[in-house]
Amino acid sequence: ADTLSGAGVRAGLLFGVASADALSGQPVEIVTRGVFTLPKATGTAWTVGVALYWNGTACTTAAGTGNLFIGVPLLAQASGDTAGTVRLNGVAPAAQT
Repeated sequence: ADTLSGAGVRAGLLFGVASADALSGQPVEIVTRGVFTLPKATGTAWTVGVALYWNGTACTTAAGTGNLFIGVPLLAQASGDTAGTVRLNGVAPAAQT
């Protein structure tokens, strides 16, 4: 699929935020460290520093199968919030959960 600048991008155990738009099948440069506003899965509140995972479309606190650890929230977020402030850890995990 096409990728928009600012979107979360996962490639295996690597996660980052697209730094520019890219058409489907084209390379896209991603930023793996830093602070970004990313989509948040609703239904669970975040506390500062809790582990965050990428579920393919949004950040979640659920470490379920297929979810990739990406970093921690820098601000508390309510369960109904649809976006949150995330500090990416910049390091691929040793194994996928």
